[in-house]
Amino acid sequence: MIKIKQAIIVEGKYDKIKLSTLVDAVIIPTNGFAVYKDEEKKALIRSLAEKTGIIILTDSDSAGFDIRTHIRNIVKKGEIINVYIPDIFGKERRKSEPSKQGKLGVEGMSHEVLLEAFRKAGVLADAAEPKGEPITKADLMDLGLIGAENSAQQRRELQKRLGLPELLSANMLIEILNVMYSREEFMKMT
Repeated sequence: MIKIKQAIIVEGKYDKIKLSTLVDAVIIPTNGFAVYKDEEKKALIRSLAEKTGIIILTDSDSAGFDIRTHIRNIVKKGEIINVYIPDIFGKERRKSEPSKQGKLGVEGMSHEVLLEAFRKAGVLADAAEPKGEPITKADLMDLGLIGAENSAQQRRELQKRLGLPELLSANMLIEILNVMYSREEFMKMT
C-alpha cells in the first residue's frame, strides 16, 4: 500500500473502495454532481487543498471532466494535482451496461493502470527534480498541436499515444506534459 499525503477527490463510493485497496490516503467521494450543491463537502475540499493539497481523480468521460473543472473552480488556495486515467473502453463488473461514453471509470481500472496514472502525475516520484525549461503553448503551436488546421485531431493522437484521456483541453495537456516530461524529452518524442 502506498502512502499519499494529499487527499484524493473521486466521484463515487466505488472509486473510493477501489483506491482504498491501493493507497493509504484520505479519499473523499464527491457523490457525482451532488458536490455542486453540497456546501459542507466543498468547504472540506477547500480546507484539504490548503492543508495537505488535493489530488483530483475522476473518470475520463465528460461528467468526470465537469466535476474536475468544478472542483478546480471552487478551490482558490492550496495545491491541486490532476491525475488522469486513460481512455479504456469497456464496462465495470457491477454494471449491466457500459457508461454512456463506453469508457471504464476509476473503479474499473487495474491497480497497474492507476499506479501509472499517479506516477505520470508526479505523485509517486520520490524526489521531483527540476525538469528545466517548461513546455509552453508556443511549443504546442510550433508543433501544430494548437492553433492549426487539424490541431485537435493531432492532440488527440498524441494523447492516445501517451495514454492520456481524449477530453483534455490544451491547457490541461500542457500541465500534464510538464509533470511527465522535460521540454527536451517532449520535443524529441514529437
